[in-house]
Amino acid sequence: MRPLGSRRAIAALVVLVAAGVLLAAGLSVRRHAPDRAAEVLGDAASSAGQPLQAAPDFDILLYQGGPAIGGSRVRLSQLWQRGEPVVVNFWAGLCPPCRAEMPDFQNLYDETAQGRFILIGVDVGPFIGLGTRGDGLALLRELGISFPAGVASDAGVVTAYRILGIPTTVFITSDGEILRKHIGLLTRGQMDAFVTELLRAPDTQ
Repeated sequence: MRPLGSRRAIAALVVLVAAGVLLAAGLSVRRHAPDRAAEVLGDAASSAGQPLQAAPDFDILLYQGGPAIGGSRVRLSQLWQRGEPVVVNFWAGLCPPCRAEMPDFQNLYDETAQGRFILIGVDVGPFIGLGTRGDGLALLRELGISFPAGVASDAGVVTAYRILGIPTTVFITSDGEILRKHIGLLTRGQMDAFVTELLRAPDTQ
């Protein structure tokens, strides 16, 4: 029988390899077919003069934070229809970069979000082989995350948002349009800059 420590090491290696494959896929697609709604890697704002793309709508089954945004199941469009822009962070329970950036999202939520924009985390791990719902819940509890978070109701969200790597964060105006999409870990400085950009969008005034 293989020692438990060895099995854990192998499992961790598999997760890291899978995350690397997803990120590599995202970089490859950007080279050949850039997202015109917003720069896929988030290094620059969407090109001036380019029409913004409507954010695809989908249902979220909430793990936590339901009372703050409308219940145990919420439609994404219900959030921007409240008149506030929305930041959607797609993550997975067994995604190391997701784990690394979550505390900064929590700080952003605590310090900046209330009354200005809505932050919601959406677990897509069950659809991409990087964790079950149980893994997602365990990560939230381990890190002490309190902002609203849940799981997408079905795998269609992965295609709809062209999630080519995780984490992926989407910045949506209060008019329901994608201002920016970023694939990969965000630093706190990037979060602040992108939220400032979102709050300055004409329809969020």
